[in-house]
Amino acid sequence: MIADKPISAASVRQQRARPVRLCLLSYTPLSQLARTLLPEYAGKAEIHILDETFDTALAAACERENQGLVDAFVSAGGNAATLRGAVKSPVATILIDGFDLLMALIEARKYARRVGVVTYGRTVAELDTVKAILSIDIEQRTYRNYEEAAAAAHDLKMLGLHVVIGPSVVVEAAHRQGMRGILAYSPRGVRRGIESAIELARVARLETARYSLVNGVLASLREAVLAVDDAGQLIAVNPPMQALLKGGGMPLLGRNLADVAPELSLAAAPREESNQGGRVVQFGGRDWVAHRSALHDEYGIAGATLTLYDANTIQEADVNLRTERKGRRAPAAKHYFAELEAASPSLAPVIATAQRFAQSDLTILISGESGTGKEMFAQAIHNASARADRPFVAINCAAFPETLLESELFGYEDGAFTGARRGGRRGLFEAAHTGTLLLDEIGDMPLPLQSRLLRVLQEREVVRLGGVTPIPIDVRFLASTHQPLRAMLDERRFREDLFYRLNILQLALPPLRERDDDIMPLARTFVTRCLSRLNCDLDCRQLLEPMESRLMAYPWRGNVRELENICERLAMFFSQYARVEQVDYSCLALDCPELFFLDVSNQASMAQQIRDALAAANGNREKAARALGISRATLWRRMQEMSPQTFHETFKSDS
Repeated sequence: MIADKPISAASVRQQRARPVRLCLLSYTPLSQLARTLLPEYAGKAEIHILDETFDTALAAACERENQGLVDAFVSAGGNAATLRGAVKSPVATILIDGFDLLMALIEARKYARRVGVVTYGRTVAELDTVKAILSIDIEQRTYRNYEEAAAAAHDLKMLGLHVVIGPSVVVEAAHRQGMRGILAYSPRGVRRGIESAIELARVARLETARYSLVNGVLASLREAVLAVDDAGQLIAVNPPMQALLKGGGMPLLGRNLADVAPELSLAAAPREESNQGGRVVQFGGRDWVAHRSALHDEYGIAGATLTLYDANTIQEADVNLRTERKGRRAPAAKHYFAELEAASPSLAPVIATAQRFAQSDLTILISGESGTGKEMFAQAIHNASARADRPFVAINCAAFPETLLESELFGYEDGAFTGARRGGRRGLFEAAHTGTLLLDEIGDMPLPLQSRLLRVLQEREVVRLGGVTPIPIDVRFLASTHQPLRAMLDERRFREDLFYRLNILQLALPPLRERDDDIMPLARTFVTRCLSRLNCDLDCRQLLEPMESRLMAYPWRGNVRELENICERLAMFFSQYARVEQVDYSCLALDCPELFFLDVSNQASMAQQIRDALAAANGNREKAARALGISRATLWRRMQEMSPQTFHETFKSDS
């Protein structure tokens, strides 16, 4: 916001030109490792390391931030989580990956065949495989704070272990127990953390420059504008307002508006409605039309602005500028594994596999027919991963023309093409930085874009349209498709090298016709949800009982999405009745004709239809099921539901 002396453009340029200033907080073992890497960043970043006790280091970090001496912080484990809640500057996290742990285990094996591994927050399931390969016995523990780290080291000591692998706090705790501590962090991981912090600092500087631009625009307005915080203290005053308030030669910022100009006091404004316009006030011997607006932040109302003007232009300019500054926000993942219903034995192992995949950072290729819930699984994987609190961005590769898809993914620089937004725009790869990007329907991506995507997957950096500078990104990629990608490889409609980059972890979702046990639970869930929206309290289980045979017999080519759509129609039909006993199911064929394709009202009729279908298919059950519009499993179940004599006669025709 505008200060008594607005920040000059030259000052902004100077800030951009100097190296970024980083502050690294850690315990001694990690600090020592980080110091060996400092020469690599000479001229690129000024890195100050704080390795006192964490409380002391945290206080020093806050002081450096208050003095404007830091652009971004770097820390690891629980320290990073604590630091992120204490400072306003961006915080980059030094992470331990599988390669780091593997190198640490190889080092530990030199000293013992039984090793302790202590990690922050959760254990590493993959170590069960590694210990067999390395012929080493591993005891795992977790910690959330300093005390738990010390307790874990003591516990391992009591078990007779002499070597412990973990973060700095664990290594120090192991040393105090007389054990050998091996740092789990590697130079590679520290470099990634520092480079991530440099990128975060770069982005923060861009935001500062944009705020400076807003200040310049407001300073050029002829209308008088001021802003106060929720305590009524002035936090912004533009030159026309400063001339009106005068202030007796004293700085205005930080003073209470009620003391400077009681007539304009906004003490009550933050608690009022967001906008209050058209109020006439007298100030300085003149009449003004005043407009008040509440200021909001992520926690609620944070203050208010007051504009004295004779037109509505300032409000429109403020809205436009805030819209530009905020930009597009990536959608958040809203689905979790707890929402996935898995009564069917074919889906339960898929969910278990997806939960296991969520713990890694590897690329996952999710395949399945349309409507099987590929994006729902992708969101659940993101929310169960270490990136759950970071962005989740999804883009449907089949929904955009090639030129638009490229600009959406990669972004563009100013003037990259006709109609490009002034100043350029970041793409979805950048929007997903530190989070997860879902490339939905990847099989429909044009071949030229597949080449560019392959480079992003290999290099983890993007170049905007019209730009030349690679921008590093830290993104976990998920891809989904209903296309037969392997067949597309043979037809040269999909790049083989891209396929193998995407097909690291495979997750194949079964169609609903292979999940008979899930049909009725899902139907009851969907119908109950819709009835609730319609304010209908009829019992869903009773309503659906007469329809169960038809719901089970239907082939569900549209999978769960089609089931949900039909359940919406069923609920609309049911909601017109006051009691279950009044429901006239004979009228339902008009609303849901799909469910009446097969006569299941009596066993004899159903048996005859099955016999006819088997005869036409020369006894082939799969062809007969397809002709009837049901799955092979449903056909077998219908045959078993017949009387023994009818079943044997029908089965004989199938032999």
